[in-house]
Amino acid sequence: MTAAEISRIAGVTRATVSNWRRRHDDFPAPSAGTESSPLYDLSTVQAWLRGRGHTSAASPTEELRTALRLLGPGAARLFPLVAAASRRTPEELAELAALPDDQLIARAEKAAGGLPATVPEAEPVHYGPDDAGAVRALLGCVREAGAQAALDVLAERELDEGAASGVYQTPEGLARLMARLLPAGASRVLDPACGSGTLLAAAARQGARELFGQDSLPVQGQRTAVRLLIAAPEAETVIRVGDSLRADAFPDVTVDAVLCNPPFADRDWGHDELAYDPRWAYGVPPRFESELAWVQHALAHLEPGGYAVMLLPPALAFRSSGRRIRAELIRGGALRAVISLPARAAYPLHIGLQIWVLQRPRPGGTDRTAVLFVDGEGEQRDGATGTPSATSTATAGAGSPGSSRSRRSGPSVSAASAPTSSASAATFDWEGLSERVLGQWAAFTTAPDAYADEPGVARAVPLVDLLDDVVDVTPARHVRATAADIDPAALARRIDDLHDQLAEQVAALASTSAFGGWQPSGASAREWRTATVSDLARGGALTVLRAAPPGTRGSKGSAAPTVDRPVLTAQDVSTGNPPSGGAADLHADAAQRVAAGDVLVRAVAGSGNESAMTRVADDRDAGALLGQHIHLLRPDPARLDAWFLAGFLGADDNIASASTGSTLVHVTPGRLRVPLLPLEEQRRYGEAFRRVYELRAAVRRTADLAADTAATLTTGLTAGALLPPDTPGRPNTSGAPDSRSV
Repeated sequence: MTAAEISRIAGVTRATVSNWRRRHDDFPAPSAGTESSPLYDLSTVQAWLRGRGHTSAASPTEELRTALRLLGPGAARLFPLVAAASRRTPEELAELAALPDDQLIARAEKAAGGLPATVPEAEPVHYGPDDAGAVRALLGCVREAGAQAALDVLAERELDEGAASGVYQTPEGLARLMARLLPAGASRVLDPACGSGTLLAAAARQGARELFGQDSLPVQGQRTAVRLLIAAPEAETVIRVGDSLRADAFPDVTVDAVLCNPPFADRDWGHDELAYDPRWAYGVPPRFESELAWVQHALAHLEPGGYAVMLLPPALAFRSSGRRIRAELIRGGALRAVISLPARAAYPLHIGLQIWVLQRPRPGGTDRTAVLFVDGEGEQRDGATGTPSATSTATAGAGSPGSSRSRRSGPSVSAASAPTSSASAATFDWEGLSERVLGQWAAFTTAPDAYADEPGVARAVPLVDLLDDVVDVTPARHVRATAADIDPAALARRIDDLHDQLAEQVAALASTSAFGGWQPSGASAREWRTATVSDLARGGALTVLRAAPPGTRGSKGSAAPTVDRPVLTAQDVSTGNPPSGGAADLHADAAQRVAAGDVLVRAVAGSGNESAMTRVADDRDAGALLGQHIHLLRPDPARLDAWFLAGFLGADDNIASASTGSTLVHVTPGRLRVPLLPLEEQRRYGEAFRRVYELRAAVRRTADLAADTAATLTTGLTAGALLPPDTPGRPNTSGAPDSRSV
């Protein structure tokens, strides 16, 4: 284990671990690694910590990861135990974990013994004395973090051991969106690259009762089977292991719908051996177009009229090698919609993926005349700033038809690391994007002939306009606003308004950053005694009102409740905006209301995320309902200053030592540490932290407004709706071309 991992299990900072190494001669010597990056033996470190009275501060998931390291290979054999444990109450799990090792193993083996028959390629369950630690940690993880968290840790360990690269989980929000694109009544659903089972679980929440899945990795097939036992016990589930293209496990099965996030850029998908396969009704997929093989595989498994919703890379929409098959899909009425997503919405994070919606034509059915394109990437950009886009503002002035509207479970291959961005799969506004996309899709499918385009957002393009020499089905190409969609006068007024707002915001930023008086603490940095949030809660200095697993929702996909007040979201915590969410953003604990002075801690963040992780609720937030992905702490004002608490809790070092994960960081609030200082000194620090937060929020608002202004200007100039301002020495205000121009 690394020094960073030691800091996590001990509940201290990395600097403290470095101090231990220097000051204590008996600190364990490195057992591997290099001088600059040493690795330590886990059991030796644990023994040293216990000898010095350090109880573990690791989260339940981290405790399970640690136990699995000691266990060695074979974490998948614990899968059935997760399903069995999910059926027990927290009290029953605590009693079971407290049993002596021999009794614990016997009870665990009996509980899991009846389940392997439902899990593909699972061996009969046998646990031995050496498994007691892992079994006990697994029960604790299920009790504290939930069965799904335990299942993900086991799969993560098994995938690491098998060197399975490029295997990513479809974000829950994306899975919900894809499942909601299916028509009501889709009862039989197939995912031929089921991975972690996220898409099939989402289909079950939408009412599917027969679930079919296949994956080439045994661990993923087993993971999906157990996940569905937990998430959809009433559904009939059949999961198989194997390569869906080369060895289809369901050759004679047709379903109402297919949901799939297939592997990307797979050059070894079986091009030569499958050249004459009957599934290729729209043309033999080129060797380097494996995604078109998956598309036709999905269509081949559909009942006439059935839908397939697939997550695909953007290059598939325009690569010349796939032009002929794209043309056949369009000509045959199989391609119904293409929806673009912003980068970092799902893996691979560096590109904006697309959702393709396909339908198997009915014999003698209605001819399709158009394909719907939705530019979700553009919508997310506009939504991020909280301001309307240039196009929507300009078209509103013109009275356009759309002006009245409000604004991966399968394995895939990541080609590069993602660029830094403030968005992530965890904090992404899936509900907002889903509302916009589903609204356009419902309007298009309900009355295709009456569908009104929304320039810059969505457009229904006639088939004949798509069948050109390129057959490019990239949404941005088709939905971008044109000069005919923009009112030049309205756009000019919008520019003036943006300039005024930007000038005001720049002045506010200068004012916010104008505080000084900072003094050095001395020859060296201050050191202080600290306590964890859990310690402070036990002492009554604060109350942890909610520290549930992030994203926990109510019962299986039930409809969002009706609420009469706004919902505070994780994005609001970062930006400093007032509560902006709705019913879809609620946590399972929907009754929890925010009070002024509460400390809000984001439960999930992307790595490298520069957004604020904490803030203090103010009068604008009072009475709002608490959304997902937020921990709520209520300090006693007589003992703790709220901004002092928020400032230290949100420090990068503190978050890192109290969290798990790499790309997505899950924060365990009880492990966060706070200095023990007198109240008067806390208030001094608190005032400084409040100003720092306001500076960060002002910078973000200024940057967003500047980006919106620049985008609006670019749109106006390139669409011909704006003229460049007069240049000194070269006046030309008439709008007529200069006689000296070519």
